[in-house]
This record gives sequence, C-alpha cells and structure tokens, in this order.
Amino acid sequence: MWLPVLGLFVGAAIGFVADVNIPAAYSSYLSIAIIAALDTIFGGIRASLEKSFDGTVFLTGFFFNILVAALLAFIGDQLGVDLYLAAVVAFGVRLFNNIAVIRRIVFQRVGHRRPRTTSGSNAGSTRTE
Repeated sequence: MWLPVLGLFVGAAIGFVADVNIPAAYSSYLSIAIIAALDTIFGGIRASLEKSFDGTVFLTGFFFNILVAALLAFIGDQLGVDLYLAAVVAFGVRLFNNIAVIRRIVFQRVGHRRPRTTSGSNAGSTRTE
C-alpha cells in the first residue's frame, strides 16, 4: 500500500520543485492525464487494501489510462468537440468511487481495532456514502 502513496508524494514534490511551464494549449491534456493518474493511484490503494494489488496491472493501467485520456483530448481537439469531458466524467466517477471504498475499508479496520463496549449502544452505526 505504501508504494502508490510514496509515488504520489514524490511526484507532487517533483512537480512543486521543478520549474516546468506547460503552455495553455496543452492544459486540457495535462488535466485529463492528472485525473487519469489519480484514478489509477487510488485504484492501486484500493486494491492494496483489498489485498488484490498487482504491480504489473498497476503500472500498465497507469500509463495506459494516461495515454487513452490524452488521446481522447487530442481527438476532441481535432474534431472541435470537448471529448475530454467524457474522460473527466468517467475518471472522476471512478476516482470518487475508489475514495469511497478506501474510506469504508479504513473505517472498518479502525472500528475493529477499537475496543467494543458491551452497553449495546449502536449509535453512529448507520452507513452513509
């Protein structure tokens, strides 16, 4: 589980330290690539928590998702259609779904670590998304 989180922090640190200017014309490509990368990273964290993480699937998914997202943005630019919005919605839904599952798993694990009271009170046991 620590590898995707470490990669996220190292990449963010390099991004903040490096003086790289992206032209405004490529901003849609970069934004969709970042969303695709975040989707893959949070998917990797989810898979790790579910004990089904595979490094090969993670790495191939990371680069393939970024390339497909950038390709969608490029095709959309060539056609004059904001096609990248379809990728933003798809990756955004997956991203928030993965975050919800991660949150649920973490809460379940933290809940199992806490000593349970025998008073029979189940306040706060409702499940919300």
